[in-house]
Amino acid sequence: MPQPPIDLRSDTVTRPTDGMRAAIAAAPVGDDQYGEDVTTNRLQVRMAELLGKEAALWLPTGTMANQVALRTLTRPGDEVVASYQSHVGWHEVGGAAANAGVQIVEVGRAGVFTADELRAAVKPRNFPIFPHATVVTIENTHNRAGGVVVPQAEVVRICAAARELGMASFLDGARLWNASAATGMPLHELAAPFDLVSVAFSKGLGAPGGSLLAGAKAVIASAHRHRHRMGGAMRQNGIFGAAALYALDHHLQRLSEDHANARAFAEAVRAGAAVELDLATVQTNIVVFNLPASLPIDAPTLSARARERGVLVNAMGARTVRAVTHLDVTRAQCDEAARVLVELLAR
Repeated sequence: MPQPPIDLRSDTVTRPTDGMRAAIAAAPVGDDQYGEDVTTNRLQVRMAELLGKEAALWLPTGTMANQVALRTLTRPGDEVVASYQSHVGWHEVGGAAANAGVQIVEVGRAGVFTADELRAAVKPRNFPIFPHATVVTIENTHNRAGGVVVPQAEVVRICAAARELGMASFLDGARLWNASAATGMPLHELAAPFDLVSVAFSKGLGAPGGSLLAGAKAVIASAHRHRHRMGGAMRQNGIFGAAALYALDHHLQRLSEDHANARAFAEAVRAGAAVELDLATVQTNIVVFNLPASLPIDAPTLSARARERGVLVNAMGARTVRAVTHLDVTRAQCDEAARVLVELLAR
């Protein structure tokens, strides 16, 4: 039988483990729209505690979580300040404009910006032609920047500046688990400066779906209404809730393995091929590298040829490639994937 491909496209491609499937099968369920799914309720209480917030709300996807957050914290016509190439601006099909009616102002570079850059991006409120900037959002870890962790000291300064400016703060923490594993800081400490926080159970933790928002009770009550309006109310949602609870118990502690595998993969590719890859950005489970113009191959072509060799990576642009490690790939597979890419690039 042919070997399955080494799939490094994303940490969302994982399959439920046997233990997770057993937890799903045994989950007590009810109608979550009525608040009667006991497993979802248990997950929401647990996540509120882990994130240090008053309340939490399960949502089907990370994109919906981000979109509901914007609907909750903004009004149509507002501006949202976000990092350059943030998920909410680049990977949600223009949802910020279509759903919340807001426009995004990008600041900083390499996934990070400063409190001073936030202040510079906010337009004066005493001139009627300017939109009001009402929310700042930070993505931690930052996907397109290569999974970098945003320094917590700067996070604290940014959120403090936002409060001074009369703005709310939102953490797109889809991979906050990885930030916690990389820094050793607990989830509640990373989430503390923010008014509203999202996390994703299908990224890094291996659950088949589901995200969550956490914040003050009044904010979550408003988010609940927006979730319903956007079609996110669920029925017997405990099958997803059980997967997330299992992941919290069994898959958090192993994230450092993914980080080590990503580092080994990045070092092998950088040592063996003439790519642009800053190892300082390889802080978690994502590796992003660029193909210089001197290489006679672009990212889509490299991705297609790697697929023919049983290695799946994503072309993130004309000359940008991304690989993501996760619980369904071993160190040996990451080493083999690096070897295949180096060989293809050497040709």
